[in-house]
Amino acid sequence: MSSFVPDPLDDCPPPLGEESHPEHPQDARETNLVVIIEVVINTTLYFVITLLFRFAARSVPDPPDDAPSPGDEPSHPELPQDPRDTHLSGIQCVAITAVRATGLTLGLRRIPAGFHVTVQADGVEWQTSNKLVHVDQDIIEWDERMLLPFEPSSKIPYSVMENSFRTFEISVGELLDRSEKSHPIVFQPKLGEVVSSCTSLFIMVEQRSSDENDIAVFRPLTTLTTGDMHTLLLKTDAGHRLLARYCRTQNSKDLDQSIKHFERASELCPVDHPYRPAALSNLAAAKYVSCQVNGTYLDLDIPISLFQDTIDLRPTGHPDRPVTQLHLAIALLSRFAKRGFQTDADAAEELLTEVLDVCLANSHVRRAALLAIETSSLHHPARSTDANALRAEEPIASTLPWSPDELGRRVNLCLQRDDPLALDEVISLHYNALEYYSGTHYCRGQLLDHLGIALHTRFERRGNNQDLDNAIALFREALALHPVGHSDRSASLGNLANSLFTRFEQRGNDQDLDEDIALHREALDLFPVGDTQRSVSLNNLARGLSTRFKHRGNSQDLDKAIALLRETLALHPVGHPQRSMSLNNFAAVLFARFEQRGNVRDLDEAIALHREALALYLVGHPHRSISLNNLANGLATRFKHRGNRQDLDKAIALLREALALHPVGHLERSTSLNHLANQLSTRFEQRGNVQDLNEAIALLREALDLHTVGHTYRAMSLNNLAKQLSTCFEQRGNVRDLDEAIVLHREALALRPVGHTDRSISLSNLANQLSIRFEQRGSDQDLDEAIVLHREGLALCPVGHPHRSASLNNLASGLSTRSEHRFNDQDLDEAILLHREALALRPVGHADRSRSLNNLAKQLSTRFEQRGSDQDLDEAIALDREALALCPVGHPDRSRSLNNLANQLSTRFHYRGNDQDLDEAIVHTRGALTLYPVGHPQRSMSLNNLAKQLSTRFEQRGSDQDLDEAIALDREALALRPVGHLYRSASLNNLANTLSIRFHYQGNDQDLDEAVTLLREALALRPFGHRHRSVSLNNLANQLSIRFRQRSNDQDLDEAIILHGEALALRPVGHPDRSTSLTNVANLHFYQGKHQDFDEAVTLFREALALDLLVGHSHKAVSLSSLAVALSARLENGGNDQDLDEAIALNRQALTLRPVGHPDRWNSLYNLASVLSARFEHQGNTQDLNESLANLRCALTLLTRHNPGLDGTGEDSNLNAAMHHLKAAANVVSGGLLSRLQISLLWVHRAGEYTHSTLLEAYATSMNLLDVYMSATASVSSRHDAMKVFPSTLAADAASCALRSGDLRRAVELLEQGRTLIWTQMARFRTPIDSLQERGDHAQALMKKFRDLSSLLDTPSVNHPEGTLRVNVEAEAIRYTRLVKDWNKAVEEIRKIEGFSHFLLPPSFSELQDAAHEGPIVMLVASESSCDAIIIPRKQPPTSIQLPTNLEHLVRLVNALQQTVVQEAGPRGTQPGLTKVLRELWDDVVRPVVENLDQFARRGSRIWWCPTSFFNFLPLHAAGEYKRGGKSLSQLYVSSYTPSLTALIRARKRNDGSPSVSFAAIGQNHPPGHSFPLEAVEPELELVQSLLPPPPTVFFTKVTSIESTKSRVLHTLQDNHWLHFACHGTQNLAEPFKSAFLMRDQPLSLLDIAQTHLSRHEFAFLSACETAVGDFKTPDEVIHLAAGLQFAGVKSVIGTLWRVNDTTVRRLVEAFYHNFCDDGKMDSRRAARALHRAVQMLACDTDMPLDQRIVFMHIGL
Repeated sequence: MSSFVPDPLDDCPPPLGEESHPEHPQDARETNLVVIIEVVINTTLYFVITLLFRFAARSVPDPPDDAPSPGDEPSHPELPQDPRDTHLSGIQCVAITAVRATGLTLGLRRIPAGFHVTVQADGVEWQTSNKLVHVDQDIIEWDERMLLPFEPSSKIPYSVMENSFRTFEISVGELLDRSEKSHPIVFQPKLGEVVSSCTSLFIMVEQRSSDENDIAVFRPLTTLTTGDMHTLLLKTDAGHRLLARYCRTQNSKDLDQSIKHFERASELCPVDHPYRPAALSNLAAAKYVSCQVNGTYLDLDIPISLFQDTIDLRPTGHPDRPVTQLHLAIALLSRFAKRGFQTDADAAEELLTEVLDVCLANSHVRRAALLAIETSSLHHPARSTDANALRAEEPIASTLPWSPDELGRRVNLCLQRDDPLALDEVISLHYNALEYYSGTHYCRGQLLDHLGIALHTRFERRGNNQDLDNAIALFREALALHPVGHSDRSASLGNLANSLFTRFEQRGNDQDLDEDIALHREALDLFPVGDTQRSVSLNNLARGLSTRFKHRGNSQDLDKAIALLRETLALHPVGHPQRSMSLNNFAAVLFARFEQRGNVRDLDEAIALHREALALYLVGHPHRSISLNNLANGLATRFKHRGNRQDLDKAIALLREALALHPVGHLERSTSLNHLANQLSTRFEQRGNVQDLNEAIALLREALDLHTVGHTYRAMSLNNLAKQLSTCFEQRGNVRDLDEAIVLHREALALRPVGHTDRSISLSNLANQLSIRFEQRGSDQDLDEAIVLHREGLALCPVGHPHRSASLNNLASGLSTRSEHRFNDQDLDEAILLHREALALRPVGHADRSRSLNNLAKQLSTRFEQRGSDQDLDEAIALDREALALCPVGHPDRSRSLNNLANQLSTRFHYRGNDQDLDEAIVHTRGALTLYPVGHPQRSMSLNNLAKQLSTRFEQRGSDQDLDEAIALDREALALRPVGHLYRSASLNNLANTLSIRFHYQGNDQDLDEAVTLLREALALRPFGHRHRSVSLNNLANQLSIRFRQRSNDQDLDEAIILHGEALALRPVGHPDRSTSLTNVANLHFYQGKHQDFDEAVTLFREALALDLLVGHSHKAVSLSSLAVALSARLENGGNDQDLDEAIALNRQALTLRPVGHPDRWNSLYNLASVLSARFEHQGNTQDLNESLANLRCALTLLTRHNPGLDGTGEDSNLNAAMHHLKAAANVVSGGLLSRLQISLLWVHRAGEYTHSTLLEAYATSMNLLDVYMSATASVSSRHDAMKVFPSTLAADAASCALRSGDLRRAVELLEQGRTLIWTQMARFRTPIDSLQERGDHAQALMKKFRDLSSLLDTPSVNHPEGTLRVNVEAEAIRYTRLVKDWNKAVEEIRKIEGFSHFLLPPSFSELQDAAHEGPIVMLVASESSCDAIIIPRKQPPTSIQLPTNLEHLVRLVNALQQTVVQEAGPRGTQPGLTKVLRELWDDVVRPVVENLDQFARRGSRIWWCPTSFFNFLPLHAAGEYKRGGKSLSQLYVSSYTPSLTALIRARKRNDGSPSVSFAAIGQNHPPGHSFPLEAVEPELELVQSLLPPPPTVFFTKVTSIESTKSRVLHTLQDNHWLHFACHGTQNLAEPFKSAFLMRDQPLSLLDIAQTHLSRHEFAFLSACETAVGDFKTPDEVIHLAAGLQFAGVKSVIGTLWRVNDTTVRRLVEAFYHNFCDDGKMDSRRAARALHRAVQMLACDTDMPLDQRIVFMHIGL
């Protein structure tokens, strides 16, 4: 006996991606576990044919296979001597009257031609007639008389003939005794015989007197010869014995000797000899066997000729003719199969037809003929030998049972090839053979094993459970025939164990698995160390243990399996032919342990083992493709856990090589196609390359084409293709892909009918796709069918089934979905019960327990959201904590468990507001992210999760760092999902959401615009038909709606309406998200603000609320609040009190849905307080007001929980309480700067409305918050844009409030604090702190830190070119924000040092008064309430003057000035319009001030104007009566301007300078874009040089028009401290920081100047147009070129208010420098007087227009 061990499964894995269903997807790695089946097979092609012809004619006794050689003592029953032998002496004769044989055919190997009985005595024999036997005939009887010797002691040899079927001797006395007692003779088989132990013979005997007349009725006697006849019998018996031994030993010498004996026997039978037909038949059979063995099919002519001769000797009617015809027909068919002669086939058909005609319906011969027809090409004419190599190589079917060895060979062929008919045939042949092999025959066990393997194979291919059960029963019988000590016991143990293992996998009976392991343990014990078969048993036992570990979670089983496989590998050292198999098997269990414990060393070792295995399979090796697949699978696994793209790419490359080894037509091509498609699909999911997805689908379509209808693996291919089409649908939204996927799954399910082992998997696959289609189209029929399918799948997994827990989860998932969409509590409760049962099936220690814990936790969380039971949420968190504990550090599922627990904690935070839950959630999410390093395929998902948590915390606590980090994380996630990525649209939405949040809190329009752009791209990725298109439509529409409210762009509103309308159409009645769309559309109507719009909004809000209340939606509190707000708004726009009453009732309902602890409870409290307050205003019910205030207090308490100092308590009066609440809200840090600033402005508004005492504090708070809010912005231009959003008169309004309260000092402080914020923030970073040098080491360290941070912050922000990635821009902004925070901390530390407590705080009045050191300062205040002037003298208290004008009149005056300057411009003219403006300016503003200046300043002295608001645009220095003898300011005082008091103070801090003056005159006469040059520029430069003192007093530098590039001018500015510009100047009203001097190549902008350090500069004369105009939108920021130079450090600046002509410039420049330095000295403080005198000189020239005489102004010292 030899052992046949099939290749392990890792060497022939099934196609990847077989099934996709929750919890137990088919894992490619599982195919690597070895399965070894031991089969006793000794294959000989010719043995069947030998059996076919091994029966003798009745005339020649053919001995049985193992007949003893001549001279052996024949076996016979042990028959005791009968005492009655002595009583027979008086009898003259004894006669046999009847013979009955029972069970002659049981276990018989050959189909008999018939049976007869022969009795020999005294050299003569009696023989009965031949009896034909039917298939179902058990008893044969002969009623024929035979006369026996009368001596009782005579020994009579008996033979029951069919090849001497049974031979024995018995005495006459014994025969008489058995006859009398009716005791049959039971035959015991000899060694090697196949007859049944049930065979028996009963002979009836009678005693009688001899009567000559009776002789005629007895069978005639035949005289036995002792010569040639004896030789004939010996040769025949010897021939059969040798032929039988050849069949067992395959020794060709036995076959040759057998033929020689048959030839000698035929020679002893001449032509007329009665035994010649039998002799020829025996010789023909032996010759036929020889032809098959030697392949000499040309010699078939010889046995065919012998069979034909035999037939000729057996004419029609001869009882043996049908058998001979059958033999000849089979021989002819064999020659036809090899040579293709149609005449042979026709002759064979004719012979077999004749056999069928003459044989009885149930005879053995007829049955053999039918079998020959069925298995021959006559029955299947389409099957030619060329078309079917398998059948061409097989012998013609036997009419007798084939040998176990030949049947085993056929089983082996069926294992290798999927031929259903061949498999059915071999199973049928085995069942036939078992009928002929006795229960104790030594070959019966071998047959049982073969048949069991064939049935097992058919079960695996067709899924009939009966086949598996029958196989196990057969294996058990075979094992019973191989007791302990039997050489074949180990093989039977293995076969039975393997079938039990298969049944366990199908039905989940733990007893089967335990028995499998026990049997393999016994088998292993039969192979001690050193045995060559030990490695096979090691593999089998390791497989069982690893499987039991998977199902029960006992780590000892897994460790033992690994130990066994290590031993196996050690038994297969380098060079061993089985080493590669052991490497693969060992790698498989290491994979399993890696997945359980997460030890990366196991994973790396497994891959290393697969690499070694591959190295053993060089190019050309038949198993190389298998090893390529194994290594590819390992690398793909490592990619999933580490995210190394190289692993995935290498895996795909290996699979491509494997596919190349399986060209078109290869049996394994479909498997390789599936493997490659699976990994391409993975790469598509990670990188979004549609080409990968398309290729995967193409490969799977090819694989399906290879699995045509009827193919065993067609269902698998259908499922694989369906899965990828589903993915394609998710990517592109083409419903045809989804529909095709469902069609394919339906076909796959049809191929797995009831009873099929994989039916439950197909049910799950189809159900999942139907669920997806339900989510897409909302068809209840799809969802209901999915649940029905899941229920059927669960029914196929009864209690104990290994996949029951997975089926429970699948059904629970479907029910949960239906519960969410129909809000059926029963579905949700049932889902939870199913998950609980699934969890119970995965007890502590089970490998998948953590997954069941997570599933149950998710459903409990859902039920909590539906019903609000805290117990459900707490249990969910407890379950997720247990799941996390089961996934320790290093476990591959730890990241998933961290995310699940974080999500539940986040949910509990949202409902209870416990900060610890949110913080812990963020900690866990960060932990999950660390497990996904850069390159990991799941990193983008983890980035999004963490971003969401941080965004939530920002909204709660207002930490900008959280929000900035959230945006950075979302940007990184988006970058990991490039164009084409499956989940790019999700990342686009996530980033857009966080940007929208930041816009809401910080008001940066760029964030809103980018959010809209991102959402447009997301929508484009979700075309018509995409399941999530309605979500993207809503998202984009919402952001457009926000932008409309921000900018009032009707185009945004129109588009939002269209998008929301489309989204609503995609959510018809019954859609779970319809209420959301209704709310969105209602909001659009609400914000349009018309009466009919309010009506429509209320109607839509009502419908949305009805849906939410009907289904118990978790957002019903929001819906209640929304409807309440709409009703309140309608009341204010023509509604009635019923609206207000209903709004209050709705808000009360919303409040009850947000109990104490709910994070949004404060919002409901605020809403209710608002409508109660409104009803109080309408109806005057103080109870409403009191309740409103109480609710506000509660809301405030909730809002201020992060600021313990703001406890929400305050003064008792209602108004005071309200103001206190507003104050507290403005100071809630978590509210965010923008929100706090907006609340503070609301506080200002309310306090002003009620003239509350906190109004000044409200102003101060607002200005402080505005300052902080502005400082967080990196670029100067963005700060200016932000300023436009807030009231431009905030500082003036604050000062006016202080003036009304009589606090002039505070008014001055507020004016200084709230104006020129941009310049002030820039100046802070240039603050000198040298005095800290002497305060110790700590102070010095702080000084250095402050300087370093200030230097970084003062560095010009990066000017990002258009197209720069937003993430880079944002990173710079985040860096700046963090630097500001560090800088603020450093400032706080400096303030702790003695003497620095007020460092960089807004200056006090006493500090500001220093600005009036050289003359009084007049601050002009313009507000809605009044226009005032504040005179600040050097030492006296300030004086305020209420001016006889107002803000409206002031605006008209400014507009009139702008118009008249343009309209009356010209070389000559009186300019009456301008004169009128200057007169009004005198009367309304300047004269009242002058009248109060006498007490502070003498006539002719200097005064400084510090205007606010629209005063900034008026030429105060030129005000006068403009009539003969009339007064004017220029006659009384020398006027200068200063943007702020601080700027003037800073200018007065003189630095020690050089006695020499470096003076630069810069000119540019023809900048780009100007048609005409400024002809006077170059002469002006010459003029200036001529008027300045010569060196060494002044060192003059001239930069001509040719030289004046921007770069050259900037260098000149830094190198020279005195400047004169002669060029074009422009004021950019839209972007004032782009106001500029126009140079030769590019403008020298105000921003360029502001970022240049000019702290040592003394003077600048700006001979250019519009250098001191300013910005009308932010007038108090004083953003113009002249102010910019002063803030940059220039102490004294002369600028222009509007355009200036060349004539005016030349004359004024000449007059100015004459007055400025006529004595040869240079002093910047003389600039104001020099300009004053020059203007007075020009005033005498009536030819010069008035606007040109007053265009110049002085700023600074």
